[in-house]
Amino acid sequence: MLLASCVNGNREYDEADSSAFGSFVHALDTTEQGKYLTHLLDADTSKWEADKKVREYYQAVVAQLQTQRVFEPLWYNRAGVTDQVDVLLEQLQREVPKHGLDPKAFFLPEIASDLEIIHQLSFDSVGQNINELLPRLEYHLTKAYVRYAVGQRYGFIRPDQVFNHMDYKTDGTGYARLFDYEVKAPDYEEPFQKLASPDRITYLQTSVPTNSLYQTFMRQLEQTTDSAKRETLIVNMERCRWQMVRPEGITHQVVVNIPAQQLWAICPDSVMPMKICCGAVPTKTPLLNSEVSYMQVNPEWIIPPSIVKGEVSAHGGDSAYFARNRYYIVDRAKGDTLDPKKVTKSQLMEGGLRVGQRGGAGNSLGRIVFRFANNFGVYLHDTNNRGAFNRERRTLSHGCVRVQKPFELACFLLQGADEWTLDKIRIAMDMKPETDRGIEYLEEHEEDPRPLKVITYRDINPRVPVYIIYYTAYPDPETGEMQFWPDLYRYDQVIRKKMAEYLSL
Repeated sequence: MLLASCVNGNREYDEADSSAFGSFVHALDTTEQGKYLTHLLDADTSKWEADKKVREYYQAVVAQLQTQRVFEPLWYNRAGVTDQVDVLLEQLQREVPKHGLDPKAFFLPEIASDLEIIHQLSFDSVGQNINELLPRLEYHLTKAYVRYAVGQRYGFIRPDQVFNHMDYKTDGTGYARLFDYEVKAPDYEEPFQKLASPDRITYLQTSVPTNSLYQTFMRQLEQTTDSAKRETLIVNMERCRWQMVRPEGITHQVVVNIPAQQLWAICPDSVMPMKICCGAVPTKTPLLNSEVSYMQVNPEWIIPPSIVKGEVSAHGGDSAYFARNRYYIVDRAKGDTLDPKKVTKSQLMEGGLRVGQRGGAGNSLGRIVFRFANNFGVYLHDTNNRGAFNRERRTLSHGCVRVQKPFELACFLLQGADEWTLDKIRIAMDMKPETDRGIEYLEEHEEDPRPLKVITYRDINPRVPVYIIYYTAYPDPETGEMQFWPDLYRYDQVIRKKMAEYLSL
């Protein structure tokens, strides 16, 4: 049985037409092609969602062939393969390696081999059955197209699904949520719509991420011969493919990069860098975006229940410990402040008590904290352990981010606040005031604790976006020079493992 009449451009072919398949056109049999296509579908066990969509598409094709005796391939007809097949192969052969991807993941060797047989009409000499080769070429071309288009547009892995099923909580309540960005879900229908349209090659060409960071990684990859750095660049290129929703028109922003253990306060004409301390490996700082909405000066620290149970409870009944750390205990139900000497370990473990630390010198949050809405109760804050910033590895916290230059960060967030406001913050943080009004205020209150209360709270208006990210390669925001950092949380390893089929490493 010959292929049903198919369309190439606006012209229909019938049996009288010459064919690029030469005399082999008379061997074309849609029933045999359908059988081999079914064989390919049965042998395809890929679990990647894009591949599942390809299988669903061709399962429908096979069903149509069986019921209507019609087979309409995407990449060939009885007159031969379409002109776009060679264009697609050339495009992928050129582009795939430039993005750190493996040509074998897109079946490029198989496509090239099958296409050469077709062009040379060497079916018999190489022992290839045309009714098997053509469905195989068709299937590989479509899988290559959809894999590349979806992967480049949305990423080859789903970060929310991967990272949020990585660390199981020690309390047995499920997996820790480590990735909290809103990521655009892949559109699996669009590639199939484009496959049936004249601009399908253009769609493939425009699938490459256009953001400046991705383009920077591509240029760096082209110039880098060091295998370890190339591997790091390729992994970080995948992070750029995830379509994370971010606001537009931002002038001021705070970027925290965990592997760099750095914070950058960025505005149009300057970048202010500072060291950070971030979450320890068991208590990783989550990746998220939000907006800094207010700051508190000399904040009290309400100790998270997990820390109360894991650390504080061991000191139940030890009033000296609570006094030394300036901790207090409150009955959650009654609101009464309790005598630490009379509170037992078991009571602290039960969760009915709240433990806090009074604000001021020695508070674990330091002298100032910067708050932003998030699902984890984390924030940016000062610290009473300034020596920690001298360490090479600063993964120390329970998830919050400690900042090296808290006063400078406050100035950045307030965006041109008056000098008296800044002096109130200085005074409350035990820093020397710089205005006459500040100096006079401090002299007037030298003998009482009121300077600590000169300012306790301040809204950030306009709010400033904060991004907590994880890039082991990243251009320095000040110089633009590419920097490489250790994979502190081993996220790179996770990406490499999940993308092993696609990466050229």
